[in-house]
Amino acid sequence: APSTSPAPASPSPAAPETHPFTGGRTGLDNRVLAVKIDNTHSAHPQQGLKAADIVYVEQVEGGVTRIMAVYSSKYPARIGPVRSARISDLHILSQYGRPALAYSGVQSKMKPYIRRSSVQDVSPDRAGAAYYRNGGRPAPYNLFVVTRTLLARAPKAGGPKDIGFRFGPAPDGGKRISNFTARWPSGTMSFRWSGKQKRWLSFYDGRVNRAAEGGQLGGKTVVIQYAKTTRSRFRDFLGNYTPLVHTTGTGKATVLRDGKAYAAKWSRPSDGKGTT
Repeated sequence: APSTSPAPASPSPAAPETHPFTGGRTGLDNRVLAVKIDNTHSAHPQQGLKAADIVYVEQVEGGVTRIMAVYSSKYPARIGPVRSARISDLHILSQYGRPALAYSGVQSKMKPYIRRSSVQDVSPDRAGAAYYRNGGRPAPYNLFVVTRTLLARAPKAGGPKDIGFRFGPAPDGGKRISNFTARWPSGTMSFRWSGKQKRWLSFYDGRVNRAAEGGQLGGKTVVIQYAKTTRSRFRDFLGNYTPLVHTTGTGKATVLRDGKAYAAKWSRPSDGKGTT
């Protein structure tokens, strides 16, 4: 017969000893926030991107790119310019558990996919008080978000979890290089090693990629992940197909670290799993 005593409560998941996005010890109990950010000349310089733990550069319609920045170990005060989400975002974010996703909007056909996904929706439809227009920029490059207000509308967003990163000394091997350029049909992102700053400095279409807060954007580790890209079932208002970036399966990659390029392979068995 079934027991009449209440079942014991499930223990809350313990915070990791180090942050799975950075390898550091700050923000271990923070929630995960992903924000879609424009990545065109008209949107530069972007604000808040400098504080992101992880930055994805994704292809969208027309062969240009858009950014998805992931925050957890720390949060900037403001982020933007915020732009619309794409179907590839949902596939990427499913490995994060239940992150909050901030974006300016999506086409109506994609809304059911947002509702069925693991993300907590904090778009203007659900967290309008967190968004504002920057009068110094033209539309649509003037939508920004106040992070503290946004997080207050994301109480159910989850904390950081293992998505496949490992931290430690660089492996043996690698090829010494000074710069690397990643190419899309209508844009490039270049990374130049700075021995003085011990990081890769970022360039967009050959121009210095500056942060609105000052300084040049970049990172200590850059991963170029070669992924199959096909047409999705969605199109933009001009009729162009929205690319679907296939981030599960296997493929080639190049990892930039410490002034070297390492040939690698990536593997991700399913949407809910991290990437090795």
